[in-house]
Amino acid sequence: MTQEIREWAMKLAECAGQDQQRAEEFVAGLEKYRDVQEEFCYYYERQNFLCENRVAGYTVVDILVWQVDHFKAFLDRPDEMNRYRQDRLVWSAFHTMLEMKEHPEQYQRKMQEETGTDYAGKY
Repeated sequence: MTQEIREWAMKLAECAGQDQQRAEEFVAGLEKYRDVQEEFCYYYERQNFLCENRVAGYTVVDILVWQVDHFKAFLDRPDEMNRYRQDRLVWSAFHTMLEMKEHPEQYQRKMQEETGTDYAGKY
C-alpha cells in the first residue's frame, strides 16, 4: 500500500469520526488483508467500487447497501446514523469488511437479521 493511500485511509477514518487508534487499526487491517486493500485502493483511485472480492459471500457494496437498509434501526441514535455522511458510510463499509474477515459468522447473521423495516413480510 502506498503512503498516499495510507494517508488517505487515515484521513477517511478521521472524517468518519474515528480517533487516531481506530484509524491506525483500520490501516493495519487494510495492510493485513490484501483483498480488502485492493478494493479500497480501487475506490480511492476511481471513487467507484471494484466488487471483485467477497468476504463470507458479500462484496463491499453489499455491506454498504446493508448499512443503508438498516439505518432505520438507528433513527433513535442519530450519532450512529451514516445516512447523510458519505465519508462515514464508505469508511464503515470497508471497516465492516475488515471485521468480517475476523468474524464472518457474526456479520452474516447481522446482515440477514438486521435489515430495514420497509418491505412486506418483515413482521
